Amino acid sequence: MKNFVLIILVLFLSVSCKKELVKEPKRLIDKGKMIDIMYDLSVLDAIKYQNPLSLDSTDSSQKKFIFQKYKVDSLQFAQSNMYYAADYESYKDMFDQIAKRLEKNQKKADSLVKIEEKKASKEKKKNKGKTEPAPKLEEPKPLKKVNVDSIRKTMQFNKRRLKK
Repeated sequence: MKNFVLIILVLFLSVSCKKELVKEPKRLIDKGKMIDIMYDLSVLDAIKYQNPLSLDSTDSSQKKFIFQKYKVDSLQFAQSNMYYAADYESYKDMFDQIAKRLEKNQKKADSLVKIEEKKASKEKKKNKGKTEPAPKLEEPKPLKKVNVDSIRKTMQFNKRRLKK
């Protein structure tokens, strides 16, 4: 009897471990497209973090644009995201791919910035030999002295006039 209960318990545990936590949604976004969407959303978040004024205060329009770009809706994205997140290893692999892609594009952007900086420094050196005389600034005119007592007298006079 003990063996029978033990066998049933082992079978029950092995069957229960195979059970899916989240059912596959009807309109599941394929993995490649999901990675592209998540990449674009992460770039959008980075832009918001670096320069919050560069994007409008409402974040729905930017996300809406990304969803339109990939022809998905927010519910479909949320359900697919939940489905992929249920499998930790697969979800982690997706984020690793996104991180590699971000790092690759970061290197490209850094190299472009360095090229632009080199061009700017060459241009600056080129223009350094051609110095133009700086325009003379006019000296500010001295301010007229104001008699504080006259201001007080004027204020008192205006108060008396208003009272009458």
